Amino acid sequence: MIAARSSRRLSRWFVGISAMVLVALVTPTAAQAADVPVPIPSSSGLPDRGTGPVSAADRDFVVKVRLAGLWEIPAGNMAQEKSKDKRIRAIGKAIAAQHVTLDKQDIKVAKKLGIMLPNTPNADQQGWLAEMKAANSTTFDSIFIDRLRAAHGKIFPAIGTIRSSTRNDSVRKLAQDANQFVMTHMTLLESSGLVDYSSIPTAPPPVAQKGPVPVDGQMLAAAAGAGGVSGVNTSVILMVLAAALVAGVVTTMRIFRAR
Repeated sequence: MIAARSSRRLSRWFVGISAMVLVALVTPTAAQAADVPVPIPSSSGLPDRGTGPVSAADRDFVVKVRLAGLWEIPAGNMAQEKSKDKRIRAIGKAIAAQHVTLDKQDIKVAKKLGIMLPNTPNADQQGWLAEMKAANSTTFDSIFIDRLRAAHGKIFPAIGTIRSSTRNDSVRKLAQDANQFVMTHMTLLESSGLVDYSSIPTAPPPVAQKGPVPVDGQMLAAAAGAGGVSGVNTSVILMVLAAALVAGVVTTMRIFRAR
C-alpha cells in the first residue's frame, strides 16, 4: 500500500514537472511569433558638422534631393486643387508639406558643403508637371500617382547607396532623413490603390557567384542566439525535446510501478 501510494505521488510529481517544462519550452516560440513594431530609425543622434570628404556621388545626391522637391511640391499642390478624391488630395498635401521640410534641410547641407543647387525642375520633371496640368479631373489621379511612384522608385535605391557609402556626416544624415521621407511617400502613393505595378521596372537578376558559397560562422552563431539556425525549424526541435521528456517520464513511472 505504502509503495503504491508513493508510486502514485511520484507519478503525479513527474507529470506536473513535465507540464511545466513543456510550457516553458513552448512559451518562447509563441513570444517569437508575436508581432513586433516596425522600427523607425531616427537621425537625431547622427552628427551634422559637414566633416568628411564629399564625393561626386554625394554632390549628385544633394542636387537630386533638391530637384525632387522642385517638382513634387507643385505636384502635391496641384493634387489638392484638381483631384476630386479626398484621399488623393490628402496624399498630395502630405507629400508637398514633407518635401518643404526636406528641401530646407537639403539647402542647409548644400550651403555647408559648397554645392550649387538648381532652382527649376529638370526637363523630365517639367514634362510630368505639364502632363498633370493638362489632365482633367478624371485622368489626373492616375497620372499623379504613377509619375510620383515611378520617381520615388528610382531615387530609393540611390539613397541606400549614399547612406551606406558616404564619408561625410551631413550627407549621411540627409540620406537617412531622405530615406524616411521617400519610404513614407511610396507608402502613401501605394495606399491610393492606383499604382500600376506592371509598369514598374523589375530588379536586375542577381549576379551568379562562382565557387562554393562561404559560410559565415558569426552569422550562424547570431542566428542561433536569436532563436534558431537558418534551415532549422525551432518548433520541430521543441517537439522532439518534449517527446523525449514524456518518454523519460513514462519509463521512470514503469520502473517505480514494477518496484
